[in-house]
Amino acid sequence: MVIQMWERINEKFKKYPARMRVAEKMIELGLSLSEDGKIYCGNLKISDKALANAADVDRRAIKSTIDIIKEDDELYNLFSNIIPAGTLLKNIAKNLELGVIEIEVGSHSEGILAHTTKLISEKGIGIRQAYAEDTELQRTPLLTIITEEPVEGDLINEFLKIKGVTRVSIY
Repeated sequence: MVIQMWERINEKFKKYPARMRVAEKMIELGLSLSEDGKIYCGNLKISDKALANAADVDRRAIKSTIDIIKEDDELYNLFSNIIPAGTLLKNIAKNLELGVIEIEVGSHSEGILAHTTKLISEKGIGIRQAYAEDTELQRTPLLTIITEEPVEGDLINEFLKIKGVTRVSIY
């Protein structure tokens, strides 16, 4: 179903890069399309101008993207049911004395989260949050893990041994 939906999105927008960027940005940010054709993040209405700026497109691309989505029942079902993922603690982790691990993922991503969390738990460190970017949407998807305390740098080499991990940063 997921692959089919991405194929449908690509099919609908492949000739229109600006519209594709709008659709991708809506998914990335958790923006949904309401019955009245307006875009929301939760219950907060997002202006066409704000989304156009975020997607780096002309505002007219927003309306045309919405029109295409509304004409296709499957796409409308997808985009009307998106919900935002919530707050990612990455940018405030230092203020909260938490650790941040960013793992860049290659084309093989199966099992990376499981292996990573196992290594962290073996060090007796709790995990506060994990956020994985979509491997279909991002060119270089990141797995971001927020830990209860900063993680020592010696784990970098262990993380790099996991199949599919291409880069690791610890903050």
